[in-house]
Amino acid sequence: MYFVDRSVAVIKPKQAFLDWLNAVPGNDMVDLTLDSLRSDCTVILLPEFNEPEEAVAHIDEQYEQLFKIEVASWYDDEDLWPKDMSLKAFWEWFDVEIHSTVLDTVDADISNTPASEL
Repeated sequence: MYFVDRSVAVIKPKQAFLDWLNAVPGNDMVDLTLDSLRSDCTVILLPEFNEPEEAVAHIDEQYEQLFKIEVASWYDDEDLWPKDMSLKAFWEWFDVEIHSTVLDTVDADISNTPASEL
């Protein structure tokens, strides 16, 4: 195993995100629950931090891209996206868990692919 010189954040949808999904016109998906939305969440790598507040400040700097990634994973039509995608809305729509220890259990190089710009 290898220690990775990063921290991680887990982005977990809250009720407001589920409410938005259920309110999208023509949404005929299976019934979603908050538990199902929170069972397989986006995890992002962060720089290593000494204090959790530093990680939160980093999330604040990245929130717009993160918000867009989360809503685009459901609908790529921006007309269906929420109108308020402010920093305040981000924290109302998502819980963010910060974790300081990252271990790599694979003895192989990590490959990185750039995320598309939204």
